[in-house]
Parts: sequence; structure tokens; C-alpha cells
Amino acid sequence: MKTYKALEQTFCRIAAVNGALAMLGWDQSAMMPDGGARARAEQMATLSVVRHDWLTDPALGERIARAETEAGKLSDWQQANLREMQRQWSHATALTPALVDARSRATAACEMVWRKARADSDFKAFAKAFRPVLDLTREVAAAKADAFGLSPYDALLDEYEPGGRAARIDKLFAELGGFLPGFIDKAMAKQAKAPAILPLDGPFATETQRAVGLRFMKALGFDFNHGRLDVSLHPFTGGVPDDVRLTTRYEEADFTKALMGVLHETGHALYELGLPKAWRDQPVGEARGMALHESQSLLVEMQVCRGDEFLGWAAPILRKAFGGSGPAWEEPNLRRVYTRVRPGLIRVDADEVTYPAHVILRYRLEQALLAGDLAIADLPDAWNDGMSSLLGVEVPDDRHGCLQDIHWPAGSIGYFPTYTLGAMAAAQLFAAAKAQDAAILPGIGKGDFRPLLRWLRSNVHGRGSLLTTDELLQAATGKPLGAAAFKAHLKARYLS
Repeated sequence: MKTYKALEQTFCRIAAVNGALAMLGWDQSAMMPDGGARARAEQMATLSVVRHDWLTDPALGERIARAETEAGKLSDWQQANLREMQRQWSHATALTPALVDARSRATAACEMVWRKARADSDFKAFAKAFRPVLDLTREVAAAKADAFGLSPYDALLDEYEPGGRAARIDKLFAELGGFLPGFIDKAMAKQAKAPAILPLDGPFATETQRAVGLRFMKALGFDFNHGRLDVSLHPFTGGVPDDVRLTTRYEEADFTKALMGVLHETGHALYELGLPKAWRDQPVGEARGMALHESQSLLVEMQVCRGDEFLGWAAPILRKAFGGSGPAWEEPNLRRVYTRVRPGLIRVDADEVTYPAHVILRYRLEQALLAGDLAIADLPDAWNDGMSSLLGVEVPDDRHGCLQDIHWPAGSIGYFPTYTLGAMAAAQLFAAAKAQDAAILPGIGKGDFRPLLRWLRSNVHGRGSLLTTDELLQAATGKPLGAAAFKAHLKARYLS
């Protein structure tokens, strides 16, 4: 136990550095002026190397090995914590300090270039900054692939989804790929026979949109003593469990996008706020992986907040806030607005039926980029061709195409498939929650989200990384991750 307790102290210090990096990253995206980029890159690179040095200290590896020989004396939580320590140590020791430093600097620089390149639809400027990011990501992938005996892509995927493998994703995505095209046609044909969507006429003041978002966040259970909402170019959730930072972006012509963006990020935030406090500074106290993290955001946004119960409760609030009146502001029209199936250009604004196509495209392209089968210069054409074939939409410029997401500038190759894995998990979890607690749907209809939040705290949030993703889903829903619940949900919402 003495060896294990020493490990806990070390990882508590590592958690503090992780938290500092998270806050610096949030500030870089939400608050930092462009002139701070050089200093911020230096700060984040230095902290990344400090963390890496601590994680790769030979003495730490020896202590982990020694503690593993005495694991029988540890509780289930401690054994899981030791497993997660080993996992973090393995990922760190696969890389050299020089590679960690170079990658941190390259991604920080590329993100700043991406901001302007996206606004200007200037792919050439982005490509120049992205080249070192991709080269260094390939080095990271190769090093981890060699250390773990995995393919380069699986080695990167494992950073975001522990134990995730492309072979399994390929099967799940093939199942969806066979289901969605015909389903999209049927859903669009059904909605074409429904009453036309009545426009919600703006403009909608940003201040009012923010106030509505804050009200819904509070109702869902967000604790403003431990977090805040701000604005960024790309909506995201950052910070640490005791200080969760959400961002969104507003359009005065359309409040519906920003509102759902806030609700999506609130799902992420509730997960972070609900992680087990007893293990707050330990690896086992962290979120299990990005598939579960995305399941929480999509459960709130897609499963709950586009559902009849939520929209029935929200409709009068929206009418009053925005001064709306008439049939356009009644629940039936709002339901049609928020469940409209319409292929579009922007992933974060996509409906839940066409959203997987956006993810599948990115999944294919990032695999090709990593393998060298797709040159950076050819990315726009490949993107545009994919959008045409998968969704039948034509991309007018790179701002609305391959420059729309922050993930690749940040070096996050391997992240994208977790969005659709999360959508599957969200449907599975919400179906189980409703079956297990009859108070959940009536509560949502009254603006009382406490029954749902209690279920999520017990079955997902409070478990941290005690279980693997499949173990958690098996315990909560009776099944490992699959596509069946997601398909059943889509059929019930869009064809019944």
C-alpha cells in the first residue's frame, strides 16, 4: 500500500498540470488575444514536457510494476486506478520529450493560423501550418504503434477511446452505412407530407440567446459555482471538473443553433461535474473516454432536448424570451424545426440522422491523411467529393468544408469516430434510463431533470474510469455498444 499511495501522490501532481493545460487551452480558444500566441505556445509546450518527464521517470514505471504485484491488497477502485496509471505511463513512455515538445508547439501555432484561415477560407495558409502537425502526428502514431503492437491509426484512437479499434468501428459504421441512406430518404419523404415549417423570424439578440441558454443549463443541473459559459469560434467544453468551461457561438438571425450548441456542451459539462469526487485527482476519476463523453452531450442535445417532452416545456419559455407569437412558436412547429432532416454542410449544425455521414467522411479522410494515401493539398477536393457522394450537397468554399473543425489543427486525429459511437451509446443509455425510471419523461416534460440526472450520476458519471466503456454499458443497459438502439430511436422519432 505504501508504494501505491506514493503513486497516488505523483498522479495528483500530474492532474494539476493537466488542469493547468486545460485552462490554458480554454483561454487560448475563448479569451486570448492573437498577440499572446507565442507566449501561450511556450507555456503549453513547457508544461507538456514537464508532465511527460514526470510520467516517463523510470522510477515511476518501477513503482507501478511493484504495486501491480501487490494489487490483491487494493480495492476495486484502487486496482482500476493502477490500471489507468499503467495506461497513461505506457502512452507517455512511447514518446520522446522532444516529440512531445514539438507536437505541442506545432498544434498551438496551427490552431492560431486555422482561426484566420477558416474565416478567410484560405486553405493554402492552413496547409502550410498543418504540414508539421501531420508529420509529427505520424511520428506519434508510429511510436505508439510500435510500443503497443497496434496499427498507427489504432494507436491514436486509443488516446481518445481506450481499447477502441478501427476494425470494430468499421463494422458499426458499415451497419449504419447500409441503414442510413434509405432511412434518410424515408424520413425526408415523411416530413415532406407534414405541414411546412413556419419560420421563426428574428433578429434574436445575442444577450437574449445567452440568457435562455443559461436558464436551460441551470434547469438541466449545471452548477454555475463550478463553471461558466463563453463564446468561441468552435463550441467546446474545457477546464476541469471543479471549473468547467463551456463555449458556444451565436447568430442573431437564428437562435436555434446556438441553443442546441449550449445544450450539447452542457451534456459534456454535467459528465465532468458528476465525476467521482473521491477520485477527482486520480486517473480512475477521469471520464472513461470520448465515446462516453460524446454520449452524454448527445443524450442531452439529441435524445432529450429534441424530444416532445422537452420541447413542450421549452416552447412557452422561448416564446416569452424572444417575444414570439402565433403557430410558429407552438410546440408542433418547434418540433419540426428541431427534428428536420436536411443534409447540410456543417457538422455541428447537422440533424441526428445525417450527422453520422459527417463523421464517416472525416474518419475516412483522417485515416488516409495519416497513412499518406491522401496529400494535404488534395484534402479539399476529397472532402468536397465525399460530401457530394454521402450527403448530396455541394461545398461552396473551404470555410464551409474542410476548414470547419478544430480537431485536425489541434492534432486530434482519431477523435472523430467517437461522435457517432457516442450517438449509439446515447440512444442505448437513454432507452435504459427511461425503462428503469418511469419518472424521467414526465420530469422532463415539467422541466425537472433531476430523475434523469440521478440516473446518469449513478450509472455513468459517478463511475469515472472504474469500468471499460463496454463494461459500463453492459452494467447500465444490459448490452455492449451497438447500433440497434440508435436505429430504433431514429425509426421511432422520424417514421412513426
